Amino acid sequence: MNFASDNAGPVHPRVMSALIDANEGHAPAYGTDRWTRDAVERIRDVFEAPEAAVHLVATGTAANALALATLARPWDAIFCTEMAHIQEDECNAPEAFSGGAKLIALPAPEAKLTPATLRPALEFAGGSVHQAQRGPVSITQATEKGTVYALDEIRAVTATAREFGAKVHLDGARFANALVALDCSAAEMTWKAGVDAVSFGGTKNGLMGVEAVVVFDPSLSREVELRRKRAAHLFSKQRYLGAQMAAYLTDGLWLEMARASNSALSLLVEGLRALGCDPAWEPQANLVFVRLPRAMHQRLRAAGAAYHLWEGPLEQGDPDEPLLCRLVCDWSVGTGTVDRFLAVAAGERVPASVPPC
Repeated sequence: MNFASDNAGPVHPRVMSALIDANEGHAPAYGTDRWTRDAVERIRDVFEAPEAAVHLVATGTAANALALATLARPWDAIFCTEMAHIQEDECNAPEAFSGGAKLIALPAPEAKLTPATLRPALEFAGGSVHQAQRGPVSITQATEKGTVYALDEIRAVTATAREFGAKVHLDGARFANALVALDCSAAEMTWKAGVDAVSFGGTKNGLMGVEAVVVFDPSLSREVELRRKRAAHLFSKQRYLGAQMAAYLTDGLWLEMARASNSALSLLVEGLRALGCDPAWEPQANLVFVRLPRAMHQRLRAAGAAYHLWEGPLEQGDPDEPLLCRLVCDWSVGTGTVDRFLAVAAGERVPASVPPC
C-alpha cells in the first residue's frame, strides 16, 4: 500500500522492454541516435509544434532549471507560488543555472497563481536599477496540491505576464495527469494558452527517469543545448533517455498511465469521503491532501501503508485529532490496493497480504 509518491512507482513494462531493445549493439552518442530523434519528433507532434526546441534530461530539477535559465537573465526575478517545486524542493537550482536570478514566491490559493497576486509583483519589479528586473513566471500543472489550472486560468496568467513583457514557464512534472483531467490537447494547455516553455515530465508517470525541456521559440534551441551541456546534463548514452520517451508516447501509453493514476486517486478520495474525511483541497489529478484521525493513521501505518504525514506527532495525542497527510497514486496502484487501504482505514480486519492487482 504505497501512496508515498508517484516517484516511488515502478517503470511500465513497455518502457522496460523499449530500454532492453535499445540496449542491443552500439549507437551514436550524445543524442544523435534514432531513439532520441524519434522521441523529439513525437514530442513535437504531441505539442503540435514542429519547430519547437526539445532537449531531454534525466530529472525534473534539470528540466525546470534549464528552461528557466534560458528565459531569465541573472538580474531577473522569477515569479512562482509559495509551494512551487522550484521554490521548495530544488536547492536553488534555478538560481544557480541562471547565474543568480531571484525567485519571488507569491501567495497562491490552491497552489495557483492568479492575476490578482501576480500583477502587483510584476508592477513592483524592474522599477529601478536597484531591483530585480522582471523575468519569467513559472506555474505548475498539475499543482503541488493536486489542483489543476483550467485553460482560462492559464490564459489569464499568461495574459498578465504579457502585459509586462514576461515569459511563462510551465512545470509539467505531472503534465499528463493534468491533461487527462482537462480532456484537452497539449497545445491547448501550453503555447495556445500563451506558455513559452514546458518541463514535460515522465518520471512520475511510469518512466525510469527522463524529462524534456520544450521551448516553443526555436531560436532558443542552441542556448538550451549549450546550457544543458555546461550543466553536465547531456548524457553520452542518451539513447536510454530517448527510448523511454519514445515508448511513453507510443500508442497513447502516457495518457493510459495518467488515466490509471487519476482514476485510482478518485476511488481513494471517494472512499475517504465515505469515512468522513474530506480533502483539504479539491483533488483534480493523482494526489490529495486530507486530514485523517490519528487512530486511523496508526492503523494504516501498522498495516504497512506508506505515505507522507504532514502533521504530528503520530504516536501521542488525541486519537480523534485529524492530522494532514498527502496520498499519491501512480499508474500501478490498482483497485485492490485502494480497497485494502480503505478497509484498514475503516478499521476492518484484512489479511496480512493480498495478491497483487
